[in-house]
Amino acid sequence: MPKRTRRSPDHEDMNVVAAQIVAAAGQRIPRSPEAVQDDGKNPAAVALGRLGGLKGGAARAKKLSKKRRAAIAKKAARARWRKKG
Repeated sequence: MPKRTRRSPDHEDMNVVAAQIVAAAGQRIPRSPEAVQDDGKNPAAVALGRLGGLKGGAARAKKLSKKRRAAIAKKAARARWRKKG
C-alpha cells in the first residue's frame, strides 16, 4: 500500500509562493504624467495646500495659551472616553 502524504501534489512550498509574490510586486507599471493629473487638481495648488497643512497645527498650538491648550485636550479626552463606554 502506498504511503499517503498530508499535502496534495499540487500544493506548493510557501517559500516558492512568497518568492513569486515578491517578484510580481517588483514589476511595477510606470505611471504616465497624465494619470497623475486625472483627478482634475492643479499640482501647484495641491503642493501649496500641503505646505500650509504641514505647518497649520504647529502654528495654531504656538498661538494658543497654555490654559486654552489644556482645555482643548481635556475636551478631546472626554470625547474619547465617552466613545469607549
